[in-house]
Amino acid sequence: MKQTIISLSLTLFTFGLSNTLYGQENKDILNWYNGKGPGMETEKAYKMLNKRKTSSVIVAVIDSGIDIEHEDLKGKIWTNSDEIPGNNIDDDKNGYVDDVHGWNFLGNAKGENLNEACLEKTRILRTLSLKFEGIDPANLSDKEKEDYTLFEKVKAEVEEEKSMYESYLGQMDMVSMMMDQVPAIVGNALGKTDYTIKDLQKWNPEDEQMMQLKDFAVAMKTGELTKDVIEDQKRSIEEMVNFNLNLEYDDRILIGDNPEDFNDKSYGNPDVEGPDALHGTHVGGIIGAVRGNGLGGDGVAENVLLMAVRAVPAGDENDKDIALAVRYAVDNGAKVINMSFGKSYSPHQKEVYEAFKYADSKGVLLVHAAGNDNADVDTNPNFPTSLYSFQSQPLDHFLTIGASTKISKKQLAASFSNYGQTKVDVFAPGFEIYNSVPQSAYKKLQGTSMAAPMVAGVAAMLKSYFSALSMKEIKDIMLQSAKSYKGTLQYKPGSEELVDFSTLSTTGGVVNVKRAAKMCLALEKSKTSK
Repeated sequence: MKQTIISLSLTLFTFGLSNTLYGQENKDILNWYNGKGPGMETEKAYKMLNKRKTSSVIVAVIDSGIDIEHEDLKGKIWTNSDEIPGNNIDDDKNGYVDDVHGWNFLGNAKGENLNEACLEKTRILRTLSLKFEGIDPANLSDKEKEDYTLFEKVKAEVEEEKSMYESYLGQMDMVSMMMDQVPAIVGNALGKTDYTIKDLQKWNPEDEQMMQLKDFAVAMKTGELTKDVIEDQKRSIEEMVNFNLNLEYDDRILIGDNPEDFNDKSYGNPDVEGPDALHGTHVGGIIGAVRGNGLGGDGVAENVLLMAVRAVPAGDENDKDIALAVRYAVDNGAKVINMSFGKSYSPHQKEVYEAFKYADSKGVLLVHAAGNDNADVDTNPNFPTSLYSFQSQPLDHFLTIGASTKISKKQLAASFSNYGQTKVDVFAPGFEIYNSVPQSAYKKLQGTSMAAPMVAGVAAMLKSYFSALSMKEIKDIMLQSAKSYKGTLQYKPGSEELVDFSTLSTTGGVVNVKRAAKMCLALEKSKTSK
């Protein structure tokens, strides 16, 4: 699931913004991820390599869709030269009609598109309810008892979440009303109605309720909290209740395929933008937005082409769509595949793994976001995962990415980011990232969904400059060259516990393009000297 929902912690007067920020560009965040410090030193790498020639690299973005006409993505969209646009013929005989810029696995031949989808646990509960609702578990076989345990688990989770979001809905209108009242209440407490952010920062209310009001007022003054944000959030919560957690909603009727049959591939359409491409367009911009044009944030990779593969709805992605999307990307020339999505349950793990193995055998790098639940994925998997329970050894071309911030002292790991000493490979900037969204607009978003394309972009950028190096070599270099923060105490995501940053990933570092470029130069030199 692409996570663009704002994490809420609502009481009468509180509200939390953690995973998604809507705001305008400011100098503090513009392109910070390409700079020095906790940034990736991308600009220094480009200066170092400025005399070298580059070759174009295709990066597949498996996501919600991409606005391929965005002003900051001009010249950056992959085109299938073997396909004649709009002739309703599969010219290249790859099984996908008119797939000029990619493929949409969330649509049908009529041009209709799926947007809202169930969570995977909702789908599982719907299926298992037919078998287990109202039965006596004492009469079940051992195998049936395993399924019954899963049934009870997902039932409890779905019911709890639905109740929670329904209660949030009841508070959203209250939050909107509070926005009209806060200026007067805070102004009265400060003794001035024209207070500034500095005035708020100096204010130290002793009452907990007033402290919450202070946070509310700061969010309003900075533009992080607006009526539009509240309306967007309300729509997201309604989406959760009406679609994601709704047992009565069949999210596959429109598409018309059998989601259990991985050989049933004749579905979808060439509309790679779809009805809501905000997430995918932002991800694509991080990888390859035009550099140095003064529009939005700069992409990490210069000579890159983005292949749009729409397979991630507003809900949990379907395992079948992901497996087929990966195979599509590999078969059509992608060298890197970005996967900024994830979910708690995966009923077809082996089929997804087989697709990953296929990509691995072709030397294609898979880059996956670790997830935004501030959880340890070593013990709480976020699917797809780098190492399934049935998997004998890790894949050579798979990376899992945590999100870092622009603050290296204690707060380097983003508070929302998942982590894992064995299953998260490295961290990359994923906090307050300003980049492209549909209709040639720009927004500030955050999440491991933003960190993964940083790494996908770095991989593509290095491959474009060092075409003779394999993606496995480039992957290893990115890990070996990561700027180490081992030995520094950082807040564990989601807590105030200070831990060694090395315990949060296998490398204990943040991706660094300058260091990676130096290592690529050295490896290239050593190869040519032999």
